[in-house]
Amino acid sequence: MKSLHVDVLVVGAGLSGVGAACRLAQLSPDRSFAVLESRGASGGTWDLFRYPGIRSDSDVFTFSYPFRPWTGSDVLASGESIRSYIRDTAREFGVEDRIHYDQRVISAGFSTGTGRWTVKSETVEGLVEHTASFLYICTGYFSYDTGHVVDFPGRAAYDGPLIHPQFWPEAFEARGKRIVVIGSGATAVTLVPALVAEGAEHVTMLQRSPTYILPLPGRDSVGDGLRKVLPARVAHRVVRAKNVVQNVGLYEASRHFPRVVRRGIAALNRRVVGPEAVLEHFTPTYDPWDQRLCVVPDGDLLAVVADGSASVVTDTVEEFTRTGIRLTSGTELEADAVVTATGLRIEVAGGITFTVDGTTFAPHERFFYKGAMFGGVPNLAVCLGYTNNSWTLRADLTSRFVCAVLARMAATGAATATPRLDADIEEGTPPFELASGYVERSRHLLPKQGTTKPWTVRQNYFHDLRLMSPRKVDDGTLEFEPLKVRPSVLVGVDTVPS
Repeated sequence: MKSLHVDVLVVGAGLSGVGAACRLAQLSPDRSFAVLESRGASGGTWDLFRYPGIRSDSDVFTFSYPFRPWTGSDVLASGESIRSYIRDTAREFGVEDRIHYDQRVISAGFSTGTGRWTVKSETVEGLVEHTASFLYICTGYFSYDTGHVVDFPGRAAYDGPLIHPQFWPEAFEARGKRIVVIGSGATAVTLVPALVAEGAEHVTMLQRSPTYILPLPGRDSVGDGLRKVLPARVAHRVVRAKNVVQNVGLYEASRHFPRVVRRGIAALNRRVVGPEAVLEHFTPTYDPWDQRLCVVPDGDLLAVVADGSASVVTDTVEEFTRTGIRLTSGTELEADAVVTATGLRIEVAGGITFTVDGTTFAPHERFFYKGAMFGGVPNLAVCLGYTNNSWTLRADLTSRFVCAVLARMAATGAATATPRLDADIEEGTPPFELASGYVERSRHLLPKQGTTKPWTVRQNYFHDLRLMSPRKVDDGTLEFEPLKVRPSVLVGVDTVPS
């Protein structure tokens, strides 16, 4: 593999990375760019995860790219259809041949003397060095190498298969098996009805505590109607706008009127499983959107619980036994297979080691500028989507913002674009507002957030639409400079001025 020398280097060829490449092709056609992908195929999460029933946990009309209409009818799209959509988009927009596979980026160093990043990637042929003026990290926010693994007592005593959904065995056969799924997040609520559909004798969802389950229609009737009378792109835009308003509205209602939203969700659940099951297994102790809601199309999880083909047990694991799991209550769950849907392990910026002029920095040491760049670090952007809405909404805003920064650099003859810290910046709360387990476990890895714009991350699409507008790139905080040696660009870590 030869070294690449490009204007922009994108790391990651999943939903975000392919979207970034398409935006570069559209909005920065004069810039050379390439994409490095650590795996042997594009698709990211949607190629890695192959467990039964995998689907988006956001409506696909906001989850898909705004520049390429989604043509399917399901509100939540299957993993396979999303994977095909990503790859078809890459081919349609001519970016497939810009992707270089089996390139695991391990380090990236910026030189203020040259205005370039030197990026090292591991390949089957050994280390390869690439250079780029601008580096855009689109690796998502969780580790592909390991999920969150809980060391349950006695797990070695268990005789059956113990499966983490992130590494689903292709040969696993669910038919006729009693299966216990540990967890109650998006993965678990997807797996349970899918395993029932594959012929499992019985599936038990074992949860430590309840999660909000929000049943929605499996098809968007408004979208179906609009696509019959409007051109595909116009219909996609209208449905997308409708769903953005609905999603943001539900989130804001949950934050301001949590009791009303709680009662509404409970009422929807009671229609299917009855009041006793809702009280025992579907009534969380926290408010809606303190953790992410689990959306289920046509209430599929609730339906299989109601008809007896699946059940929910709210308890904790005391220990694994040879034939299953003994719970703290003393109940024993016999299982032919156990699935540990215990969550992801967060990894910001792909675990890459970053340096500027030889000084190492980590994302958690830096303030987050507009949720896209690090304070004091030149020519580096990171794509992180929403935790309370469709990932792609914010990912696309970030990619358009990067293109606007590149355009401003070209217009001013600047070699670097660096967010400069305000003199009176104060550190605020971490940027992810959720209290979910995977977030709580990883607070120490997240970038720092300020208390005022542009150093806040609001998790609100309409706020970010204004904040990240191309018209507001030259905001007085993002500093554009010509090429010159500036050894003081990065010394140590961000500190809050006293």
